[in-house]
Amino acid sequence: MLPATHVGADGLRPLTLMTVLAHPDDESLFTGGVMARYAAEGLRVVCVTCTRGENGEIVAPELDSPENRVHLGEIRSEELARALDRLGPIENHWLGYRDSGMMGTPENDDPRSFWQADLEEATGRLVRIVRTTRPDVIVSFNDFGSNGHPDHIRAAQIAKAAYARAGDPAAFPEQLIGDEASEAWTPAKLYEVVRFTSRTGKVRRLLATDGLASIPVLLRLAVRWQPWKERSRSARVRAQRAITTQVDVGPWFEAKHAALAEHRTQAESVHQREDPEGARYSAVPTEAFTLVSSRVKTSYPEVDLFAGLRPTQPA
Repeated sequence: MLPATHVGADGLRPLTLMTVLAHPDDESLFTGGVMARYAAEGLRVVCVTCTRGENGEIVAPELDSPENRVHLGEIRSEELARALDRLGPIENHWLGYRDSGMMGTPENDDPRSFWQADLEEATGRLVRIVRTTRPDVIVSFNDFGSNGHPDHIRAAQIAKAAYARAGDPAAFPEQLIGDEASEAWTPAKLYEVVRFTSRTGKVRRLLATDGLASIPVLLRLAVRWQPWKERSRSARVRAQRAITTQVDVGPWFEAKHAALAEHRTQAESVHQREDPEGARYSAVPTEAFTLVSSRVKTSYPEVDLFAGLRPTQPA
């Protein structure tokens, strides 16, 4: 394996991945495989979580109590810490906003919510983290937030803005002076996660991979199939850009599912509604992304988020 280092103006340092996601459990659901893989390789992995998920559902009935609903942000923060431990040595940074809830709800109008945050201020908070941790690669949601959640959309907006502006000394110049000064830093690549795949595509991959052995899983998928959800899923697929990058996370999807299981308040949702029986990972042990911008030369298709950044093998 090539060394997980990069020689830059700042000297020899680990290549660094940063994920910018909205809530505790997003990191495991959308990027758990790559986070575990790159942490195992010795790369630096930084997880930025924009809110504590205070207004999410508690979908595990045994945990859904009035007291837990009051303290949900604290509970989900603890779940995140345990999930990251499952994925490997990973740094976590909180952006400091409140969960916005869904569009049209009172929580969405709360001035403390991420959706109501001033975009310049929110971008500045993320720029400071980027300048401090110096990621080579940033991963976030697409313009639709992957599922339309307002906090996902906001995370995508500030990730793009920070990617564009963190290297500009004229942006947030107050961060570059004083006792806690950082230096301008320009990340090399920006990706969007690709999460939703069509049910038809899943069936085809299962059959191609497992043949007749996939029939029990296909029967379970058929029982749960709901036409209106499939139409919604297909619309999301059409809204996505083309997949440019698929990273093999097969050896790490056990760690990913262990991390998901730590999000106990959300576990029923992520395991049963999104990925029954772990079927997607038994069929395609990869996580998919769209390369939105690259400041280094690369070629498609990619199988590594750090394509173009790895040191070349000595002759």
